[in-house]
Amino acid sequence: MNDFYSLATDSLNEKYQHLSQRYQEFKTKNLKLDMSRGKPSPEQLDLSNGMFESLKSRDYHTTDGNDARNYGGIDGLSELKTILAPYLEVDSKQLIITGNSSLALLHDLIARAFIHGFITSPLPWSKLPVIRFLCPTPGYDRHFSICEYFKIEMIPINLNANGPDMNQVESLVAQDETIKGIICVPKYSNPTGITYSKETVLRLAALNTLAPDFKIFWDNAYAVHHLTKTPDYLANILEATQKAGYPDRVFIFGSTSKISFAGAGIAMIATSEANLNWLKKQLNIQSIGPDKLNQLRHVRFFKDNPIAVHMQKHAELIRPKFETVLATLEQELGSKNIATWTNPNGGYFISLDTLDGCAQKVVQLAKEAGVILTNAGATFPYGKDPRNRNIRIAPTFPPLSELKVAMELLAICIQIVSLEKLLKQ
Repeated sequence: MNDFYSLATDSLNEKYQHLSQRYQEFKTKNLKLDMSRGKPSPEQLDLSNGMFESLKSRDYHTTDGNDARNYGGIDGLSELKTILAPYLEVDSKQLIITGNSSLALLHDLIARAFIHGFITSPLPWSKLPVIRFLCPTPGYDRHFSICEYFKIEMIPINLNANGPDMNQVESLVAQDETIKGIICVPKYSNPTGITYSKETVLRLAALNTLAPDFKIFWDNAYAVHHLTKTPDYLANILEATQKAGYPDRVFIFGSTSKISFAGAGIAMIATSEANLNWLKKQLNIQSIGPDKLNQLRHVRFFKDNPIAVHMQKHAELIRPKFETVLATLEQELGSKNIATWTNPNGGYFISLDTLDGCAQKVVQLAKEAGVILTNAGATFPYGKDPRNRNIRIAPTFPPLSELKVAMELLAICIQIVSLEKLLKQ
């Protein structure tokens, strides 16, 4: 029987010695693998290389005749809005396209709230003694970093198979006016890969909040990053908030950073007409216009390479890596009753839970043998996983052969640390 809990002490010790020997063998390989971030592989980036030739030296005019080399167009090219609006499932009139980083848009939006407040804010947030956000966990570490930077107190919310625990959310926002927002990765969530259910989306849209300026920050980063031919369905949050009577409650974020080029893509934000007008006034002060040449490159490229078809090519490169991770985990850990993991239909991550109290030691052992993982605890506010068990696996960047080795090593580390815990009991 594979279940570690069924083994006698002598058998556990024998297995521990065997696994320790395997671990030492891995250390002699001098591995240097970094799986700490969800980065596209070089092969994925190659899919967009045609963008280098998509704009010619005299091909710099938009469809309405404007010169993309010059100032203006603060909210982005209309023809690119037409291409990207379906990506976020919004109307092109609800969209602003600017910059290259959706994370930067989120950061700046929160800064605007502190300086000026939203259109529904009685006061700028900087005038208030405390601001709190709800943070579904495990979640995206960079969201938590932004909150820490602005000294926003984070309240962890349990993330279930259908999204955040809505009973918990509804209870908290109804009685605490300092809770001003919730940050979500609603589709193929980072790191669990779950997609919020329709019921969850509708309940979020209709929240009865004590704060009049409560906001939903909807980071739909993986909207088209499918791994299967039957993509997850995500209900439209903008439509839901409008029907619920809170049209100005939500800001949707997206980018092409994992579609075209990481760091050289296109960032976008979608929201209500009133929010858009408020935001455009501020953008007009902040800038005289975005990089329209990069926007025009994306227009030319995706006109001939529809995003849906382009993302199928990404999936063909990524899917075998996810399959390798899942197969290795099952082979090495299946039925041992010491770890569980997700099997997502899309996105960039697999979330793995060890036995309580083991994740930090597992990550450290893997690092000492040459495989760098995301820090244990990073998927929780303030970097503190209360059960010290969650590990985020990012399969996309390493070559398939190296990924297989890294996962075998990770499985060995999990077994060693689990056995140490069981032998102390």
